[in-house]
Amino acid sequence: MQGKTRIRMTRRNLQIFLFGWLGVVLLVGACVFIGIMWALNGGTRQAETMPDAAVAQSDNPTPTLALAQTPEAPPTAGPTPLPEPTLPPNQDPAFGYGIQAQLHKDTERTLDMVEQLGLNWIKQQIRWRDLEGTQGQPNWDALDTIFATTGERQTKIMVSVLAAPDWARSVTAEGKEGPPDDYQLYANYVGEMVRRYPGRIHAIELWNEQNLDREWYTAGGLSARAYVDMVALAAAQIRAADPNVIIISGALAPTGWNDATATDDLSYMRQMVDAGLLNHVDCVGAHANGYNIPPDVAYDAGYNDPTATFLGPFANPHPSWSFYSTLNGYHDIIVAAGSDKPLCVTEFGWASIEGMEGEAKPGFEFAMDNSLEEQADNIVNAYRLMHDWGFVKLAFLFNLDYSPKAGGNPQDDTTMFSIQRPDGGPRPAFEAIMAMPKPE
Repeated sequence: MQGKTRIRMTRRNLQIFLFGWLGVVLLVGACVFIGIMWALNGGTRQAETMPDAAVAQSDNPTPTLALAQTPEAPPTAGPTPLPEPTLPPNQDPAFGYGIQAQLHKDTERTLDMVEQLGLNWIKQQIRWRDLEGTQGQPNWDALDTIFATTGERQTKIMVSVLAAPDWARSVTAEGKEGPPDDYQLYANYVGEMVRRYPGRIHAIELWNEQNLDREWYTAGGLSARAYVDMVALAAAQIRAADPNVIIISGALAPTGWNDATATDDLSYMRQMVDAGLLNHVDCVGAHANGYNIPPDVAYDAGYNDPTATFLGPFANPHPSWSFYSTLNGYHDIIVAAGSDKPLCVTEFGWASIEGMEGEAKPGFEFAMDNSLEEQADNIVNAYRLMHDWGFVKLAFLFNLDYSPKAGGNPQDDTTMFSIQRPDGGPRPAFEAIMAMPKPE
């Protein structure tokens, strides 16, 4: 009796167990099914909203630690602006405000002063004869220092290369400079210079005042055609070494006579143009010192200064006395030749002896007629005129620092054009240039 009862209870328990197990299996199966469907639907929606880069990244998952170590990029207001491209010198349309200085003497301080003035070009004159006294043995030490420093500061440099060594000339005389007998020697020298300082030389003036025999003393005498022949060779070397360098013809000395010692600058300019100068240069060099008349006065305007000591511009009017007439006369010759080549004024200025002991040497008496204030006013107005005319590309004032570096001797005419006092302090012109507007 008791045995039958135990068997019957076991069957009931077994049935209960089977029904319960089946219910659990169904419940678990339903949960698994629901979970799979949710995962599939949710994953699809997430993939649809992820950027392409994120989807691609999910194909190659990165360890979580690496992701945790990657900082989140800060939000930005827009694209990062790109720096303005630097135009090559010969393509830059901006007007160049320059000054001539003696960079080989106290280079860092000289550059500091130019930056203080707010000028963006410096002229350095290079005398070939002083740097290659023996053929084939050029001394680059001074130029290495200059161009290393200006390169670090990204200063724009124009070099004026002149004066062949005696070993390259068959005809020499005391106080007379001249080209080499073989013009290719000069071309090779300037080409080697550009290759030695890539990107550091931005403009080259080929010679200086070649319409004077003291600068172009040769067996054949003064010759615009001979000068252009030398320019053609030098320009080819420069363009092969660095096509971005501005090639400038040697500036002429404004002079109003023709003889064995000089050729009238307007006549010489026409001769150079006729000989093909404009085919070889990017800019036509010019000198325009203001003597004792303002920069906006033409030579034939009837201007007179009854207090003047130096009477040349008034007693014998000629374009060479006038800053305005000299530069506009050159421009007229270029335009008449069907060209739009600009001028590069590689030397301009007004001399003043005020504040110096002694008297100006003969021929430079006009320095006594310019006060320091007049010097300052004329320089600032000349910069403005050249900018506004539109046919001047570069303008270099003569000069920054010759007075203190030459001891302030008024018998050295370069000191009277300086915008520093003999003791190194600023003349009014220095402060006027620093304050003047400098539009591009």
